Amino acid sequence: MYKILAVITARGGSKGIPRKNIKILGNKPLIAYTIEAAKKSRLITHLVTSTDDEEIAGVAKKYGCEVPFLRPKELAQDKTLTLPVMQHAVRFMEQKLGIKFDYTVILQPTSPFRKTEDIDKTIQLLIDTGADSAVSLVKVEAGCHPIKMKKLHGNRVLPYCVKEIEGTRRQDLPVVYKRSGAVYAKRRDLLIEKSRLYGNHITGHIVPQERSVDIDDEFDWLKAEYMLKKLKDKGYRF
Repeated sequence: MYKILAVITARGGSKGIPRKNIKILGNKPLIAYTIEAAKKSRLITHLVTSTDDEEIAGVAKKYGCEVPFLRPKELAQDKTLTLPVMQHAVRFMEQKLGIKFDYTVILQPTSPFRKTEDIDKTIQLLIDTGADSAVSLVKVEAGCHPIKMKKLHGNRVLPYCVKEIEGTRRQDLPVVYKRSGAVYAKRRDLLIEKSRLYGNHITGHIVPQERSVDIDDEFDWLKAEYMLKKLKDKGYRF
């Protein structure tokens, strides 16, 4: 059986939405959605929350997630990268438990509508393919397609990365995906030995648009509130 550590990354100093990770969405704190989905995973063997904040730690514990440490302040700054946060969590847990993990998973509280199947299918894809990492993907809406992205050179409008053929219909645009933000799974040695998050071989599990939101600002929060109602009307249980 593989040893798989999932880390819920939840620092206290969010700027776009103050106290975002424990703000109430529907009838419970935002972080609770992620904890509840992760606890049902059939593949995750160890689940922890990495936070620098006592209140967030308390909420995480209330919903059944282990918080074995408080993240050092130097790893909880506005510009702190995910890589050292994950390396700290993995090394702490390996030393605490006296084991070596096979895989690690990043779960961000800002994607509340991921399902347990999204977590397990992403991890299983990583295991089955032997890739360096596996991520959840969501289809990009036509209005945000990279072909439509432009840049200004002086006052000239130029393609940002892909030339747009004049007259191309929305329906004829090739399908493209972006990372949804819900699940990031990777080999432990990629993270610890090579200090990388993705590696060269990345595979992806597609999640539906109707359950894909990555909450960063107030507009995203309003979108999440709207989505939650619509999803519950469709029979989803969160």
